[in-house]
Amino acid sequence: MNRPPPRIRLRKPNGVPIARDALSINLYMRHPHREVAPALLRSIDRYRRALGSDVLSDYSFEGCGWDELDDSGWERLRREVLESPGPILELMDTTSGEQRFRLDYFGSYGALIGPPTEGPTTVCAVSFWLPTEYLEEHGPGHVRELALELAAPLPFCSGHAGLAFNTGQDLLYAKPELRKLLFLHPGMDAPRLDTLALHLGAKVRTPSWLTFLGQPVLGELGGASGLRARLHSPDITVQEMESERVVVTCGPEPEAGEDGRMPPAYRELARVLEPWLFHEQYLIDSTLTADELRRWERRLLD
Repeated sequence: MNRPPPRIRLRKPNGVPIARDALSINLYMRHPHREVAPALLRSIDRYRRALGSDVLSDYSFEGCGWDELDDSGWERLRREVLESPGPILELMDTTSGEQRFRLDYFGSYGALIGPPTEGPTTVCAVSFWLPTEYLEEHGPGHVRELALELAAPLPFCSGHAGLAFNTGQDLLYAKPELRKLLFLHPGMDAPRLDTLALHLGAKVRTPSWLTFLGQPVLGELGGASGLRARLHSPDITVQEMESERVVVTCGPEPEAGEDGRMPPAYRELARVLEPWLFHEQYLIDSTLTADELRRWERRLLD
């Protein structure tokens, strides 16, 4: 990599980690969980093969405590994924104490969302997490190929992969020093998967190093050829995938941004996607103003 990601290691006074730099791969599916479940298991298997079968040590189903992911734990997890109408899953590496590897999934809450329409906003949402050390060791080309392999089985309507803050808290509503880093490095995301699973719908979460686009947004852009015609930066490539989907890549490696600035390719993609970008409607914490939220959401536009 030409420029290593910023090193972020924030801890509480007692040593418990608050946030660290990471890379997240996020995909959103406007289909009922039962249609997504078999593909989700294939993506989870690919994640395990890439990282090692033992890297995820524990899991939580519907927030009901933690179970060990031994052989019987994996069998239990598979049954629950296939049989539940809309599960909430957390898989993580607890051995390092930093949750360097994570997988989060929110099903569609059992909603009968059907095929993409302008109606319900619930989606099935999944995040695959990697530490930046993995990115530095294996290189961005390997990570990009892994992201495409994880995405390929899933019937995504949109998605994104890039640098992010790995934190167990809602970063946008957390301590001031975290929000300062958020605005300092606009290429680092803070995905709130629970909110997105309820409200994202057909919108696009954010442009990123890798931006995955499916239907209906890609069709409204005129397909892969129509999207290419709108993008002129030599640092942007549009690669077609099966089932009328594409991945848009901004540059050879993910960028964190410095002093609130990002490379021009990110801003160009953001301007093209602006009519479809997601805007959060609900403020949970009064310490974050609506203006702060909008400024962060438009960090690649303004």
